[in-house]
Amino acid sequence: MAGLKEIRTRIASVKTTRQVTSAMKMVSAAKLKKAQDVILQIRPYADKLHQILASLSASLENVEESVFTQPRDNKNVLIVLISSNRGLCGAFNSNVAKTALGLAHTKYERQLQKGNVHFLAIGKQGQRQLKYAGMNIMEEKNEIFDALTFENVSAIATEIMNLFAKEAYDCVELVYNQFKNAAVQILTTEQFLPVEIPEEEEDKGRSNYDFIYEPSKEYIIQELIPRSLKIQFYKALLDSNAAENGARMTAMHQATDNASELLSELTLQYNKARQATITNEILEITSGANALKG
Repeated sequence: MAGLKEIRTRIASVKTTRQVTSAMKMVSAAKLKKAQDVILQIRPYADKLHQILASLSASLENVEESVFTQPRDNKNVLIVLISSNRGLCGAFNSNVAKTALGLAHTKYERQLQKGNVHFLAIGKQGQRQLKYAGMNIMEEKNEIFDALTFENVSAIATEIMNLFAKEAYDCVELVYNQFKNAAVQILTTEQFLPVEIPEEEEDKGRSNYDFIYEPSKEYIIQELIPRSLKIQFYKALLDSNAAENGARMTAMHQATDNASELLSELTLQYNKARQATITNEILEITSGANALKG
């Protein structure tokens, strides 16, 4: 059995750890509330914008004239991996990195073998795992989480769109954690470019209503597509940010509970050891007294 001093040292260490994890849990809970409010506010706008774009696109024959909607042979692929800059959030980063690597090794295996799959890393944790896996990292944008505003995110989205327009890449995929609630994050892979219009939404777009558009449908679509892409990219980052705080809060909650459980076990162990020590001392005193009487 461990000595009393060793057990006291472990108890003090566990108490300190529990204080840290409890504080981190409260900080993450406060950040989660703000991040959750933002993502829940932007989702209806993003969904409605996509619905309008789908409705207009379904009513036009030459929608593929836009550079962002033209399908191509996927010779060069860019995968945008969105993770976090900090750890201590459970399997949040490892799961999204595995998903991105799995996408490269399955869907784009042929391009990967030719060295035509590149990654844009947003988040230090994901970037570290990509380096460990030996992937080609085109660029990193880890500083975006220091000021997660639409203007800053829009600049990154515009850069990606320009690379696609210049045919540096034929396909762009987003891989991130979508926020559902504090305990659940949904691993999401979605095609960013070229823009796809689902067939079922095309059918919905052909309604019986005859709208008058000013300016023309073509002009509206040309304006909507870049805006929709920027909103989509911004929403992905907001989703990941909210999911990160939720995952960290859950992980710190579990860590605090585990520390409390371990502290109870150590306290019981300490009391047993202390009781055994006192019993031994009493026995020694009794034995000494009996020896003197004899």
